[in-house]
Amino acid sequence: MDPIQKNVKVELRTIIDDRGQMEYNKQKQQGTFYQKNQLHVLTFDEKTEDQSIIKNFITIQKQKVTIKRSGPISMNQQFKRKQVTENVYRHSLGLIRMETFTDQLIYKAYEEQTGGELTIVYRQKMNGQEERKHKLELTFIEEDSA
Repeated sequence: MDPIQKNVKVELRTIIDDRGQMEYNKQKQQGTFYQKNQLHVLTFDEKTEDQSIIKNFITIQKQKVTIKRSGPISMNQQFKRKQVTENVYRHSLGLIRMETFTDQLIYKAYEEQTGGELTIVYRQKMNGQEERKHKLELTFIEEDSA
């Protein structure tokens, strides 16, 4: 199968449930989707309030998803279904150790007309504090088709 590369519109929605206190975030970005065999990669830049750029590099494989962010904040977070993973989140105020348990990892592979969709439901502890529930929903579709 030939590699695929598309310019896409990316929408990222996150919901955090901190013992009933709900936090919702939504952002839309321009990005690039690459596919070669079973490896799917989505990249996009995120602009912070102070106009800094955070680069996002999301690798989707059959059994795991890796989200790598670099810039003023950096992390390399892995999601593996029904497993605990650990990583360090670096930002201007220091380091935060994150422990993540992935409950669900659902990926609807990219198709020309409908785009692609990734949903991750997970629980996370930061620096050993109380666990919080998270849901990440990522959709992307070719720029021309919508």
